[in-house]
Amino acid sequence: MLWATHMATNPSSSRENHEKACKEIHDTWDRLNHLGQALAHKTRIELRQIRDTYMAMYGEDLAHQLQKTHATNPKNQICSILAMWVMDPHERDAVVARDAIEQGDTMHKALIEIYIGRKSSQLLLTQQAYNAKFKSHLDQDISITEPPTPYQRILVALATSHKSHHADISQHVAKCDAKRLFEAGEGSIGAIDESIVLEILTKRSIPQLKLTLSCYKHIYGHDYVKSLKKETSGEFEDSLRAAMKCMYTPSKYYAKMDG
Repeated sequence: MLWATHMATNPSSSRENHEKACKEIHDTWDRLNHLGQALAHKTRIELRQIRDTYMAMYGEDLAHQLQKTHATNPKNQICSILAMWVMDPHERDAVVARDAIEQGDTMHKALIEIYIGRKSSQLLLTQQAYNAKFKSHLDQDISITEPPTPYQRILVALATSHKSHHADISQHVAKCDAKRLFEAGEGSIGAIDESIVLEILTKRSIPQLKLTLSCYKHIYGHDYVKSLKKETSGEFEDSLRAAMKCMYTPSKYYAKMDG
């Protein structure tokens, strides 16, 4: 707190420190371990200020220069890591999303995590960063493959749900949706009714969907994810199971990813 007060009352000192850091970064560009040490312990605010100062001093974006250095030497992972580190969170998400799209179905879970784990306001910043950096629209790029994969259909539905800015959540709607999910899945004979699931994903916000999953467990005595583990389950059920686990039990989802 004292440090923050001191920096706030001494902007010239703060600027001098950032300029010194930028000169150190610029002068030690070929010594990557030193470069990493110069950036590793900076806070998010300090990184943004250093990045702005670097642009003012050298006319170059620090993140872009790090990415360009990695591109010329792909084996040099330090530059790639540092580039992601100095980016704002929404910029980082935009780069991760682009990589996921370019790599195809092998990286679909990274997109699921972005669309489920971010608030609508955060996702909007990511979409804007994506458009600015890649001259393309994220929501369109996730659906360019024909025919669309199950993950794509789920992602498109989640993208649409973010455009519905309903701050309030309804217990009544959650109970009704839980019953519809049951009737479309384990309460019916045969494969899951994808159209009903996608309709619910499209029309409800992430907080509303979380409440629906909570109601499902309360009404039927087990997680909705468990109902998707059938011998007859296909690609859609498998994709939906990953998305719902990320949404409702993220700790279990990420624990399994790490394992």
